[in-house]
Amino acid sequence: MAMINQPSGQIKLTNVSIVKLKRAKKRFEVACYQNKVQDYRKGIEKELDEVLQIHQVFTNVSKGLVAPKDDLQKAFGTTDIDLVIKEVLNKGEIQLSEKERQLMFNKINNEMLTIISAKCINPQSKKRYPPTMIHKALQELKFNPVINKPAKTQALEAIRLLVDKQIIPIVRAKMKVKASLNDINSSQDTLAKLERLFINPEITKTGTTWSALGLIDPVSYRDIVELTKGVGTVQVLDMAVIDDSK
Repeated sequence: MAMINQPSGQIKLTNVSIVKLKRAKKRFEVACYQNKVQDYRKGIEKELDEVLQIHQVFTNVSKGLVAPKDDLQKAFGTTDIDLVIKEVLNKGEIQLSEKERQLMFNKINNEMLTIISAKCINPQSKKRYPPTMIHKALQELKFNPVINKPAKTQALEAIRLLVDKQIIPIVRAKMKVKASLNDINSSQDTLAKLERLFINPEITKTGTTWSALGLIDPVSYRDIVELTKGVGTVQVLDMAVIDDSK
């Protein structure tokens, strides 16, 4: 529990999160309510008084050391407390308690495992793996998520590792998309490249319009988007499909 020393005594801070920012070789801190910093950064919470436990900038929150105005001027070019607080909130590092860190880790880890489970299958059984089995495989590979990167980004990194190492038989599930070209005659080369990116597509030609409907490997999606840019469209019909055609 942090304590703020004041002339009239001490103010006890409970459920405190400290945000730190180093500028001009000095450290500046603000004391916030748990969870409110993320809400502020996302634009959900806009009122500083709803975010801050104390409307002040410190050099050390736990010791109650208020940042001198000279230090604020040198580091931020202003002594306006609100401007400095906003800078610290937006760019500072959130110091989490052990409990907060564990809760955030669990949340990121669960989101990551859920994404992997939805995007991958066992190529032999054509079934998805439960998150618990994926978790065990990642532990064997010594892949540990971190709390400062999005779950989706880490899920894609983990998928690449799982597919490469094959501790368990695993592949990315296919995507179901529909790609269309507006003018076949002026896009013959593009049409041929597109068709090769599909797995047994259903091809339709209507007038000068060409379209392909079918499954693709997810890594091909960007190529399809690039090939159709300005000359056609791409529509994702399903993000993860189990291909049982084999």
